[in-house]
Amino acid sequence: MVDYQGLLQAGSPLRPAKAETPVRRWIGTGGWRRLVILAALAALWEAAARIVGSPLLLPGFLATLGAFGQGVASGELPLRTLASLQVLVAGYAIGVVAAAVLAGLATASRLGAELLSTLTAMFNPLPAIALLPIALLWFGLGTPSLLFVIVHSVLWPLALAAHSGFRAVPRPLAMVGQNLGLSGAAYVARILVPAAFPAILAGLKIGWAFAWRTLIAAELVFGVSSRSGGLGWFIYVNRNQLETANVFAGLLAIILIGLLVESLLFRTLSRLTVERWGTQNP
Repeated sequence: MVDYQGLLQAGSPLRPAKAETPVRRWIGTGGWRRLVILAALAALWEAAARIVGSPLLLPGFLATLGAFGQGVASGELPLRTLASLQVLVAGYAIGVVAAAVLAGLATASRLGAELLSTLTAMFNPLPAIALLPIALLWFGLGTPSLLFVIVHSVLWPLALAAHSGFRAVPRPLAMVGQNLGLSGAAYVARILVPAAFPAILAGLKIGWAFAWRTLIAAELVFGVSSRSGGLGWFIYVNRNQLETANVFAGLLAIILIGLLVESLLFRTLSRLTVERWGTQNP
């Protein structure tokens, strides 16, 4: 006779699973490790500032945190952040749609593939900052110029990543979809996109990072010209006033938004797609 009690005590798979609490889920995802890394970086930052001994050159983490709190309390930092994010999300969305169109054309025909290859070879190495004078000449001051450079920074890396993902779909998987009678949009949505989504997700992350830094660089130019803008303008003004702690507070806001987007948006998207579909290890 099998000793089920002994099996349970020995850690058999028959042991009832414990209920998963939010804390247990957070620990399982390794969130505590990220907190430890961030705390260590903050400590190193504070130590380096104390060694330098000049708040004008390098304010400490605590001083930057105080300036960040003052900026939030005054309402200026949230206002500048919101102005940047509105332009960023709009430009990013346009870039994603344009990249999807180009990647779709490249996957559908050889002419489209040659078109994408030629365009990316021409424009992908071109820094978005180099297009600022052209954007200023064509669109003048304001949001259209910012959107132009953001779309340029997002479009090419994302289109290349999506096309590479589509080309990497295993032929047997593609043949299974065809044997099931899938074609057109159904074939793309149910076979190609899930199989290529790890590459697409990587392209989305790269495009987001490129868009963020391009926007800040563009705001440093357009914001200076129009005396308005988002975080880039906030950083520029405080740099001219030698308020270095506020400059670092603006940089801290950029970093925090990047961490939040990575943790809340992209990790959630990865968990709901590629990890659930089994196309990428959790």
